[in-house]
Amino acid sequence: MTEETKATETKKKPEVTDAKVAPAKKVKPPALEDKPFTEFMEQHFTPTLKTALEKQGLQDVKLDFKKAKIPVMGFESNPECWQVIGNLKTRQFSLYFLEENINGQKAFSCTTDDKKPSTIESFMIDERKASLDLMVLFTLKRLNGQKWLARN
Repeated sequence: MTEETKATETKKKPEVTDAKVAPAKKVKPPALEDKPFTEFMEQHFTPTLKTALEKQGLQDVKLDFKKAKIPVMGFESNPECWQVIGNLKTRQFSLYFLEENINGQKAFSCTTDDKKPSTIESFMIDERKASLDLMVLFTLKRLNGQKWLARN
């Protein structure tokens, strides 16, 4: 055999006569976070947050999800945004969703004794992708920072 025929013989791949059929891929259900914004917030985030707050020992927790103006001085001219408003007896907190997207800009404010909140602060700014568990965790951490969940 010449060197050319040896080279071509080694380059040839054996033919496979039995074609293997690839198994059908399992269809993964969409993640909760991929649901439409209002559906995710009403059906998943708000009930999960309420349950988590009750596990922390808070009673008579009322959570509302609605579109309204931000009640902080200086934001009156801003358009309405979606908000989760939590009433914990004499305390109130609000999570603002400035975009209709859980991964968009979010803000937080809190107040006591039915007063208007005086400041608004960014919320979850370092998280690229928000999830249900992360949003609940960050809310609990923020409320704990106010000493509303546990006293130090």
